[in-house]
Amino acid sequence: MADQVNSLEELGQVAEGVEATPEAAVETAITREPVRDDLGRSYATGKRKDAVARVWIKPGSGKVTVNGKDMDTYFARPVLQMILRQPFQVAGVVDQFDVMATVAGGGLSGQAGAVKHGVSKALQLYDPTLRAALKAAGFLTRDSRVVERKKYGKRKARRSFQFSKR
Repeated sequence: MADQVNSLEELGQVAEGVEATPEAAVETAITREPVRDDLGRSYATGKRKDAVARVWIKPGSGKVTVNGKDMDTYFARPVLQMILRQPFQVAGVVDQFDVMATVAGGGLSGQAGAVKHGVSKALQLYDPTLRAALKAAGFLTRDSRVVERKKYGKRKARRSFQFSKR
């Protein structure tokens, strides 16, 4: 029982042997390195619903190619094009990167969300200083909402068959 600390002052005296300096905390902070391939591109995979997008970004004029087509022809609806531009606007790098993406599965809305997720992840890998803005906007988190499965005895996932009293 001689090792027991009875007050805060005794605890302070015991802790004097172990110094906790702010410099040590700064040294242990994570410093992220840019992740780029031999061609100067960053790669990331984005997912949304059933869609999976493989995305490569590199410095350029802002050209976006999805499955070999221009973004305006592949995603014809303005809402889907806006979804693809969001990560660049949040990061403040509009028209500074070229994007080449291949998308499979799901519908157009899910594919646009998958490309957005992939672009966000690739941007933060290319330039780690953009991570804070993208994370604050919630673009680095995969949207895990998917279609609910159909249950037996039901017409759809939750909808019951029409009830008839007579």
